[in-house]
Amino acid sequence: MPPSSRGAERGPESLPRHLHTTLSAHKGPINVARYAKGAAKYILTGGQDRTVKLWNANLGTEVKTFAAHGYEVLSISVSHDNAQFASSGGDRSVFVWDVATAATTRRLAGHMGKIHVVEFNEDASVLASGSFDSTVRLWDLRAQNRQAIQVLEEARDAVQALYVGSTYITTGSLDGHVRTYDLRKGELRSDFMGYPVTAVIPTQDSQTLLVTTLDSHIRLMDMTNGKLLNDFTGHTNNEYRCRACFGHGEASVVCGDEKGMVWAWDLLDAKPLQPNPPPKVHHKVITWTEHHPVDKGEMFTASADGTVKVWRQTETE
Repeated sequence: MPPSSRGAERGPESLPRHLHTTLSAHKGPINVARYAKGAAKYILTGGQDRTVKLWNANLGTEVKTFAAHGYEVLSISVSHDNAQFASSGGDRSVFVWDVATAATTRRLAGHMGKIHVVEFNEDASVLASGSFDSTVRLWDLRAQNRQAIQVLEEARDAVQALYVGSTYITTGSLDGHVRTYDLRKGELRSDFMGYPVTAVIPTQDSQTLLVTTLDSHIRLMDMTNGKLLNDFTGHTNNEYRCRACFGHGEASVVCGDEKGMVWAWDLLDAKPLQPNPPPKVHHKVITWTEHHPVDKGEMFTASADGTVKVWRQTETE
C-alpha cells in the first residue's frame, strides 16, 4: 500500500466532544464565531446584540467587547496576522477593526442591504463582502479611496457565503448557485445546487469545495469541473445558516444542525462518525461550527441559544 493512503485508511480523528468551557456573555443569538489564526486559542463572536466579543478559549473568559454596529452582526473575518478583523451585518457597511485598540479603522459603504458575509484575502490587502442586495463587493484596503474596486452582480438572490482565494473568488447565494470567479482568466463558472447555499469552504489545495445547502445536505464538489464527489446527510438544516467545516486534517466533515446536534462524517466514504445520531448539545440551532486551525483536539460550536461551547478531546483519546 502506498504510504499516502495510510492516513486515509486509518480514518479521521474522533471529534472533540468533551465540553471544555462555555462562553456566554451575548444577549440573544450568536450568528458567527471565528478562531484567531495560528496556534493561539482566541475566538471572536458576533451576535444579535450588535456586539463582537473576543474570548480566551483556554480560560473561558471574555477579553474585550467591540461595540460600533447599529444592527446584528452576521459575519467576521480575521486577518492573517490577527492584528485586525472585519465584521458585517445589518448595517450595510463593512467595519474594519484594530484588535489592539478595539476601534474601527474604516467603514466601507456601498451595499444596499444587510451584509451576510465578509472575508479577507490571504494577506488582508483585499476584502470581499456579500449582501442581501445580491452583489459581492471587493475593497482594496491599501487604497485611500473608499469605493469598491469591483462589484460582482451575477447572483439573483442574497449572497450568503464567499471565499477569497489567491486566484479565485467563490460565492454561494440563496439563488442556489455556487459561482467561482477565476481572477486571472476573467472567467466565471456557475454550479446550480438546487437549494439555497449558506456556506462554501474549499480544501487547502483548492481542488474541492464543501457546500452547505438548505436541504439538509452538505456536498463535496470538484472545483475544476463542478462534479459531485460526496454527499453528507443525517443532520437537519432547512431554514438557518448552519456552517459546516472540515475536521482536523480535512479527514472529516463537521456540522452543527437546527436540532442542536453536532454531526461528523468521514470525508472519503461520507459515513457518519459515532455517535450516530449524536447527542444534543445546544437548546437551539447551531449557527457556526469551526475546528481549531492547527490543534487536532479542539473545536467550537456557536448557537442561537447565546452560547459558544469549546470542545476538546479527553486525555484518554
